[in-house]
Amino acid sequence: MTSAPGPGTPRRAPAGAAVLREDVTDAIRAAVFEELAAVGFARMSIEGIARRAGVGKTAVYRRWKSKLSLVLDLVGAVAVQGLPAPGTGSLYGDVRALLEVAAHALRHPVASQVIPDLLVEAARNPEISDAIKAALLDAQQGVVAQVVREAVARGELPEGADPDRALDLVVGPLYWRLVVVRGELPAGYLDDLARSAVAALTA
Repeated sequence: MTSAPGPGTPRRAPAGAAVLREDVTDAIRAAVFEELAAVGFARMSIEGIARRAGVGKTAVYRRWKSKLSLVLDLVGAVAVQGLPAPGTGSLYGDVRALLEVAAHALRHPVASQVIPDLLVEAARNPEISDAIKAALLDAQQGVVAQVVREAVARGELPEGADPDRALDLVVGPLYWRLVVVRGELPAGYLDDLARSAVAALTA
């Protein structure tokens, strides 16, 4: 008869217990962005993701139950990261810094393919719509609200300045230019856009 383990005896993990390797998880996440950029959400498959990540389908299903849950998880991670609050000490400096970060993200070759495709899917799927809203709107609203509060405290903006209007004026034209029109940014474009947004906010 086998005796029961005594106090202090280390317990062994149950046979077959899932140990999810972080490097495999990271590889799958990277593969999702690449697969989205290559074929779009509608044609994306767990098989394609697994092949691109160099793992078996089981490795994907052990972490996510479907491609939708996988994409929502990634979008949620973006929302948690958010945008860093600039804190340059001036409204123009903060707006210009936000535009620089946003332009860098939107010009990334993967993001330029993934974001428009997910927005199309969001129009048909409430779950994706909510996740996209959190990633692309809620996080940015929080940062812009802080920028507005600090500008009010410095006397650059009047009390009651609307953060939502500020977000529209700052990011809206850039998104239109890079994601919808897919045009290049001429030299000095971000400087001019920052000045225009500040002028509109302080008018």
